[in-house]
Amino acid sequence: MTKTLDQDYDGAGYGKRLGFGRKAALILIDFVEAYFDKSSPLYADVDDNLASALRIRESARAANLPVIYTNVVYTKGGVNGGMFITKVPTLHIMEAGGPMGAWPKGLVPSEDELVISKQYPSAFFGTSLSSTLTAEGIDTLIMTGLTTSGCIRATCIDAVSYGFRPIVIADACGDRDDRPHEANLFDMNAKYADVISEAEVMDYFNRLDNNPPVAAASD
Repeated sequence: MTKTLDQDYDGAGYGKRLGFGRKAALILIDFVEAYFDKSSPLYADVDDNLASALRIRESARAANLPVIYTNVVYTKGGVNGGMFITKVPTLHIMEAGGPMGAWPKGLVPSEDELVISKQYPSAFFGTSLSSTLTAEGIDTLIMTGLTTSGCIRATCIDAVSYGFRPIVIADACGDRDDRPHEANLFDMNAKYADVISEAEVMDYFNRLDNNPPVAAASD
């Protein structure tokens, strides 16, 4: 009898759950206009994924969780894009000051929320993200953003490599095609992260919000 894909991976020991840790942060990765403007070569039809991420953001804020954003910013000419921008020259559209690097409609970070500008796929590579999470006592990174097969996957692998618990929200991540989107969600869930739904992460936020701190015992 031929094994199904799930049976094959389960039998190899993949797909175990990490769960949420002691303290979580939400990250919105690369929700920039390049993926939403229909005139952009990177347009990906991901409005529904942004809408999911915005609903998740509001619940995270209500639960007093840190919210972090990343965008992609290259210097004029793209010299700081290295081999990545050489491999994908289209990324030049996100040079500093251009419209494609702007936030899309509905996504405006608050003044007290961290924005990390990056040049490479992972939100950890060449940035302060790891040290910031560690300094804040955060051990769980709830991930939304674009694209599933690119910057989400790269950030997910770095997160688990640095000792954080990656939680990838399937509804709030998007790609230009469902095939790499679904394949990478499957692979991340098997090897690196917990891939869960918007409803599941909302339930987690609600549990946080509905559990007030326990008062310290008196002497």
